[in-house]
Amino acid sequence: MRRLAKGILVLLILSGTLSGIARTDDAPLYKVVDGTKVDANTLKGWRTWRAAACERCHGAKQEGLVGPSLVESLKVLSKEDFKKTVLEGRPDKGMPNFNGSEQVRNNIDFLYAYLKGRSDGKIEPGRVSAIDQ
Repeated sequence: MRRLAKGILVLLILSGTLSGIARTDDAPLYKVVDGTKVDANTLKGWRTWRAAACERCHGAKQEGLVGPSLVESLKVLSKEDFKKTVLEGRPDKGMPNFNGSEQVRNNIDFLYAYLKGRSDGKIEPGRVSAIDQ
């Protein structure tokens, strides 16, 4: 019985359940300093924004152009709905799907974090850089 308990404990640790590796709901989505310096993952999100050229429709400040304002949309849009919209698109509204972009797929959580930071008013529009370590 002890051997089984030890085996389960090892599996839980390896899966991240007990190790602190797994993200908790209380963990912040992003870290920002002085409005323009962000953590490494949020910086990946900003770079993904730039690489996918999202500003063509949503504007350089994410405040809308032919596409809606993401600053306003992310005040009410869930993370799951955001990911579904980006990856599957909304062709009826002119939103292409980005499921074919490896960069977008690999960084979708970081893209969400960057845009959520903009929506929360914590990240200023324009270029961001890494927080000095």
